[in-house]
Amino acid sequence: MGLIWITNANYLKDYKIELEFNNNKKGVFDFENHLHTKLFLPLKELETFKKFKLNSWTLEWENGADFSPEFLLENLKK
Repeated sequence: MGLIWITNANYLKDYKIELEFNNNKKGVFDFENHLHTKLFLPLKELETFKKFKLNSWTLEWENGADFSPEFLLENLKK
């Protein structure tokens, strides 16, 4: 499959972000059920969650939290 990375990300609502990947796949990822470990707990605050940035390969938050693009791609809602 080769290396996967996110090329575009748009916040939709709640904990949903529309993601586009370098392999032309696109879909919505709902992060709500993935914010239970210590690193991700601050993201339960919606205003903090919305402040993601796109680095060279995936989404990243100010506290250093990120998700692998492979995990996000495998769990997209089409």
